[in-house]
Amino acid sequence: MRGKQAIKRKINPDPKYNSIKIAKFINYIMKGGKKSIAQKIIFETFDIIKTKTKQNPVDIFEQAIKNVSPVVELRSRRIGGTNYQIPYKTNEARQFTLASKWIISSVKKTKGKTMPVKLAAELMQAANNEGETITKKDNIYKMAKANKAFAHFAR
Repeated sequence: MRGKQAIKRKINPDPKYNSIKIAKFINYIMKGGKKSIAQKIIFETFDIIKTKTKQNPVDIFEQAIKNVSPVVELRSRRIGGTNYQIPYKTNEARQFTLASKWIISSVKKTKGKTMPVKLAAELMQAANNEGETITKKDNIYKMAKANKAFAHFAR
């Protein structure tokens, strides 16, 4: 790596649920610095989850993130003129980041409904171990399993 390691900034918890994970998720949704719009989307999503499931939406959010979080990830590495997909264990911060981004990207891909409705549906599916993001996690795990032979290239 070149240069210095980036300094980790302290993030303030979100105002309604007082959770740092939810605040980070809001930051991932945010576009163009419009945090209030991203907060509205999340809080509307949580209201939808609460009415549909009659459970605490924060618990469902945490369960969905836990279910989608990848244990291993593949990184490309060039060795001797060939590119290998090498499986690496994923640390906790990276797991949360990948899970959040996968959920958001799958929600953005689907057409038709508003963002809070789509996000609520995806979070509820992920909490039940189904949906597009769980499929993505399983595919990456299968690819990592197939490329296990190249794990000795990892440093």
